[in-house]
Amino acid sequence: MTGPEFSLIALLGTSFLASTVVPVSSEAALFAALKLDSGLFLPALAVATLGNTAGGMTTYLIGRYGASKKPLAQLERVSRHGVPLLFFAWLPVVGDGFCLAAGWARLNWLSVALVSAAGRLLRYWLVAQGALW
Repeated sequence: MTGPEFSLIALLGTSFLASTVVPVSSEAALFAALKLDSGLFLPALAVATLGNTAGGMTTYLIGRYGASKKPLAQLERVSRHGVPLLFFAWLPVVGDGFCLAAGWARLNWLSVALVSAAGRLLRYWLVAQGALW
């Protein structure tokens, strides 16, 4: 498999892994995919956002079903600030903590997914603009 399909599959995997504890750069993968084929602008944005959001929701599930129920300071903050904080779930290091804490606090999964996807989409759109500039 070569060409655009391979670029999108690699981007999906990279963006998923980047939103877990694996230190890879989904921004670099998006940038490279768009440099190779600028016609992938919308599909690449969609795939990167989907993969990164799915990875974040995996971390959410770990928090919901696997984390300790001890009240930790960071978890309490996310619980107090709620879903809007998940707009910043794309941030390195702390974003994974936001997703984990959202699951721990049992915040509504659909709201968490939508708000975090919006933040991730904005970040990827900015990266894509840079790639096409």
